Amino acid sequence: MHPCLAEPLKPQYEGGIINNPGFNSGLNGWSKFGDGEIEERNSKEGNTFAVAHTRNNSYDSFSQKLYMHKGKHYTFSAWIQVSEGKEPVSAIVKTRRGYKNVGTIVAESGCWSMLKGGLTVNSSGLAKLYFESKNTSVEIWVDSVSLQPFTKEQWRSHQDQNIEKIRKKKVRIHAIDSQGKVLAGAKVSIKQNTAAFPFGSAINNEILNNQAYQNWFTSRFTVTVFENEMKWYSNEKTRGKVDYSVSDAMLNFAKQHGIAVRGHNILWDDPTYQPSWVKSLPTDELRQAADQRVNSVVSKYAGQVIHWDVVNENLHHSFFEDKLGKNFSAAVFQNTHQLDPKATLFLNDFSTIESSGDAKAAPSVYLQKLREIQSYGGNKAQVIGIGLEGHFKEPNIPYMRSGIDTLAATGMPIWLTEVDVNQSPDTAHYLEEILREAHSHPAVQGIILWTAWHPNGCWRMCLTDNNFKNLPQGDVVDKLIQEWKTHGEGITDSNGFFETSLFHGDYDVKISHPTTNSSLARSFKVTKAESTQGTTLHVQLNGI
Repeated sequence: MHPCLAEPLKPQYEGGIINNPGFNSGLNGWSKFGDGEIEERNSKEGNTFAVAHTRNNSYDSFSQKLYMHKGKHYTFSAWIQVSEGKEPVSAIVKTRRGYKNVGTIVAESGCWSMLKGGLTVNSSGLAKLYFESKNTSVEIWVDSVSLQPFTKEQWRSHQDQNIEKIRKKKVRIHAIDSQGKVLAGAKVSIKQNTAAFPFGSAINNEILNNQAYQNWFTSRFTVTVFENEMKWYSNEKTRGKVDYSVSDAMLNFAKQHGIAVRGHNILWDDPTYQPSWVKSLPTDELRQAADQRVNSVVSKYAGQVIHWDVVNENLHHSFFEDKLGKNFSAAVFQNTHQLDPKATLFLNDFSTIESSGDAKAAPSVYLQKLREIQSYGGNKAQVIGIGLEGHFKEPNIPYMRSGIDTLAATGMPIWLTEVDVNQSPDTAHYLEEILREAHSHPAVQGIILWTAWHPNGCWRMCLTDNNFKNLPQGDVVDKLIQEWKTHGEGITDSNGFFETSLFHGDYDVKISHPTTNSSLARSFKVTKAESTQGTTLHVQLNGI
């Protein structure tokens, strides 16, 4: 993601299917949309761009007619500026079926910002691309527009290439005997014990006394989060009576099985989910109660959780900030970091990658909130995690990718923290698309599903029935867990080498030679940190 630049960069993919993407031929290929006026202008450096001015409606801008194909993934980008201040500007595609928001950027005056987005369309046909901004008093300036189609096969191929590059490593096993001579024709068996990429699901207190649920869960996942049991309303139903017995039991269960835990959450900015006694507190008492809550839960679990969702969903809600000042969230980040310096502290919110139509949580708005928190006091050097909940209806995979790209420019760790999909005949298919996209993105460091099991039905999506037999979406999860592991067998070549590509993780290798009964087992790790050239493991078989 580029900062705001004095001049826009060239259009990506040379504009893709956009005609005259850089306005080098004036407004050729573009026409007026709505009632405003449009014109071409030139910068001092001689760059030509388009301007929509004298606007009366949010959609007064310019447009281009396109033909779009069903089932293709379209990536979109454009460089945007407004004539004054800072204003959200959106790119919209109008099809026969309706309007699709392709992406939104908070554009500034005086420099160019890159709007990234994407879409898929449900039917082939003519479409129109245009821009809009609710503030009609500003001019919308646009340059370097690009819309590039990819087939599903091309998209999948790109994902697979990325996974090979970012999640795997070439490993060479070198077998030698006790005299240091190479062993050709030795049999090599490699088995992965645990995958390095954290993949998990939420749990709730149902797991504590249900052996079938425990077996199903622990055989699959390496990380978890508690659905409600670490939330304020669970820990302090009555003012002054703090009870961590259930979250303690769940944490102990996770520890026994080597499963890492995210701390969810310290405070929740949604007024609906405050403990009932909190809502009516006067300001001073609210501040005191909130401070006590932070100190209590963070001190209790410091060093035992890998992450904290600090002030949950504070792009959409502002219960505490409205009452206690706009720096409240940033101050809680600072306090939490002092109490638990090893945990990564997260912003956590919904609709940033799920839905292009939610202006409150657009990637550019998320970035603003991140900067706000980092610019406060002692937060400057702090790594702040980007938590993307991932509650999807019908996923827009190109938009999801563009959102993660925009946030990845910060260099901060990104996790999908609460992934689920609305019930429909396509739930399992959509889930697979989402998980593949997340796993193949270099910036994504972990995925957690929001699929805690309840006997009376999960929050939105279950993976199993009540007998812990997989539903179709459970089958997708199992398929991907297997796909993201590597086991392998082979024979060393004439120089004693066996080469393979392995996912990052913990492995056992067993080497045996046909001419003797000797065999040797060794454990080893494949990590991202080593050089990209791969790694060579020298294994000596004694007694051969």
